[in-house]
Amino acid sequence: MNNINLFNGDEINQKTILGHPSGLFTLFFTEMWERFSYYGMRAILVLFLISSIDNEGWGWERSDALVLYGWYTGLVYITPIFGGLIADRLIGYRKAVVYGALLMTLGHAAMALEVFYDFYLYVGLSLLILGNGLFKPNISSIVGQMYKDDGKIKDAAYTIFYMGINSGAFLGILLCGYIGETVNWHYGFGLAGIFMLFGMLQFHYGQNIFGSIGLKPIEKKDEKNLDVKENQTPRKTIVDRLIVIGIFSFVTIFFWWGFEQAGGSMTIFANDYTNRDLMGTGALAFKIINSLLVIVPMIILTIILYYLFNNTFQKYAISNIFLSLSFIIIWGIIIWMLNREFVKDATEVPASWFAILNSFFIIVFAPVLSKIWQSKFNPSGPVKFGIGLMLLSIGFAILSYGSLSIPLGASSASQSMIFLILAYLFHTLGELCVSPVGLSYVSKLAPQKLVGLMFGVWFVANFVANLSAGFTGSYIDPIVEDYGMSVFFLIFTILPAFVGLLMIAANKKIVSMMHGIN
Repeated sequence: MNNINLFNGDEINQKTILGHPSGLFTLFFTEMWERFSYYGMRAILVLFLISSIDNEGWGWERSDALVLYGWYTGLVYITPIFGGLIADRLIGYRKAVVYGALLMTLGHAAMALEVFYDFYLYVGLSLLILGNGLFKPNISSIVGQMYKDDGKIKDAAYTIFYMGINSGAFLGILLCGYIGETVNWHYGFGLAGIFMLFGMLQFHYGQNIFGSIGLKPIEKKDEKNLDVKENQTPRKTIVDRLIVIGIFSFVTIFFWWGFEQAGGSMTIFANDYTNRDLMGTGALAFKIINSLLVIVPMIILTIILYYLFNNTFQKYAISNIFLSLSFIIIWGIIIWMLNREFVKDATEVPASWFAILNSFFIIVFAPVLSKIWQSKFNPSGPVKFGIGLMLLSIGFAILSYGSLSIPLGASSASQSMIFLILAYLFHTLGELCVSPVGLSYVSKLAPQKLVGLMFGVWFVANFVANLSAGFTGSYIDPIVEDYGMSVFFLIFTILPAFVGLLMIAANKKIVSMMHGIN
């Protein structure tokens, strides 16, 4: 009975898995299925739009598809600002998560039903944007509130949670992408919705494990002590730190502007300009590697499921049944997919497959970079931003080099897959330098009373970046026509590199304006 009060939540939440409360893994799997649905649908959206009508797509021009993609990926960063406010002031975190998951389930269902009426696609995207706004900020808030202190154990909890995000993204892109491209686009959209539904039901029937966490809106606390503390900070220090947040937010636009080409122009490059046909030894090697990439993470996830089942089934049987059912279905799809590929002599790598490399490289390299950040080699925030932008630039330089032999105006080519693989590697390393670092500095530099507003600024910067990525990518055809594919990728090479060098050059000045925040 000594460990009854180690964590917030009910008595079942005191049972641990890997040293963390069982409730963390309820959230882990809920978030995993949500990211499965988000990234799974996103992986095939542009491909579906530009695919010919004979291939059951919409036959859109690339430019129109990329503009819609930009609006969608941009708006999913705006709605969480309002979703967080609604949860804080009106309905609480848990209801927000359930309502958000329900809206996203309906959104995926609408997209799957697009086969009957085109308008359903727009209805589906709208519901996904609104549902994401309620879901995304509030499930993360529940994670933090399970812990009674802000020490290393909470940091480790968010690391585990982040692995859930990447596991879902990995599986969603792989399976929804495969089914969408090789079987039917609408089955791909529908599969994303099925697992969003499982995630919602698993959370809904298991949410009592969190006790009173997230049940009610946050009550307004007495801010008198907070005011006294912040009044002791010189006004110039506060202003300087807010300016630094503005600099980081502005600079991050250039990173995500390039990075988010992954679901747009880089997917088009994979689909139309990359040789994805493999035969003989090459085909067999890909099948074996692909099998290991899928089966090893699934075994690990199934072991975690077993421990959660052991800890929580007695009280939360329905939640566990839905979660177990989702795993039975996912294992069935994986076995079917691998068997389907192994019986073929040759194989065509799906264009969406390359996007799984981002999640894979994050899982591999996140622990490595985390160790570096904890060592004496840990650079300052501005330098990390600069390095991230330079790594992004290197990725696009590789794509630019790999596109040199593509003729002007070519609508297709057969370039080596190695260029995309290396680009994803460098882009992911850049992401690990920018994404977690940026969020951390916003929380550290902003005065407590302005933290929410500053995160809003950060999300707006991401909205601008994603929207700009879509609009810039939409010019791929005229640029390729007049200057070539190599020049198109060179644009994304030069600008991030320039901004990255500026950040490194301005390091001392920016650090001095942070006034001791490291």
